[in-house]
Amino acid sequence: MAEISAKLVQELRQKTGAGMMDCKKALIETDGNIEEAVDWLRKKGISKAGAKSDRVAAEGLVDTYIQPGGRVGVLIEVNCQTDFVARNEAFKALVKNLAKQAATADSVESLLAQHYIEHETATVEEFIKQTIATLGENIQVRRFINFALAEGTQGVVDSYIHTGGRVGVLVELGSQTESVASNQEFQSLARNTAMQVAACPNVEYVSVDQIPAEIAQKEKDIEMGKDDLANKPDNIKEKIVQGRIEKRLKELTLLDQPYIRDQSISVEDLVKQVKGQLGEEIQVTRFVRYILGEGIEKQEISFADEVAAQMGTK
Repeated sequence: MAEISAKLVQELRQKTGAGMMDCKKALIETDGNIEEAVDWLRKKGISKAGAKSDRVAAEGLVDTYIQPGGRVGVLIEVNCQTDFVARNEAFKALVKNLAKQAATADSVESLLAQHYIEHETATVEEFIKQTIATLGENIQVRRFINFALAEGTQGVVDSYIHTGGRVGVLVELGSQTESVASNQEFQSLARNTAMQVAACPNVEYVSVDQIPAEIAQKEKDIEMGKDDLANKPDNIKEKIVQGRIEKRLKELTLLDQPYIRDQSISVEDLVKQVKGQLGEEIQVTRFVRYILGEGIEKQEISFADEVAAQMGTK
């Protein structure tokens, strides 16, 4: 058996990112052949990743990528199991790279099939499995969305990340000319709009005219059935309900919110102010907000159960 030196173990660790004991065992199993040891670890990594893939991953990071020029942007959520791993530099780097690669993907599946940008041979899916083996936790690309300005149109795509990667927003604003799209006031409006969306979790639409008719009808049905209107004449009831519906729908729209930096004006007023300064039509086209782990049912596991599971006694 070849002598397994500390230098050889360190070299394998640098190549693979695996733990010291795993590297030493791989070198022992392959009689000190470092290339075969890499393959051995990859196989082991895939095996270990598979064993961890059924664990609930509800922590992680929401991150963004904006292409130079601001015409393409990505919002992505990548989950792990604990906040400890979410703060790990290797995990953060993985999420950053995945956000960048998602700019050219149209689904999670197509992203996973891409060649990973910081590895010579591995796909994104294979590299994630290697990272699972290294960090010891399940990692999943949960979702992403990319915005791209349509050909022949002007504007900007921008983003905002809040509370250490737990909330992220992607916005698109439109303009008429390239000179306005590159104007600092216009770009500041885009960033402030993204911050506004992050601060208003109930906002789902840009403006009232974007709200589907069935949503408005549902709100009307709810209001019409409220007990406090039971004894009102129909004409009075209709007026009260209409006022309540208008108020409720405005609560769902971005442009009707008080501006977070100046509560005396609405977001719509802010857009009009910037429009007046720039001298051309501008608009908030669309936005999306991700909140880390929303909709994921977290699994509660006691420390004793976790130890028992790892030892194979449960």
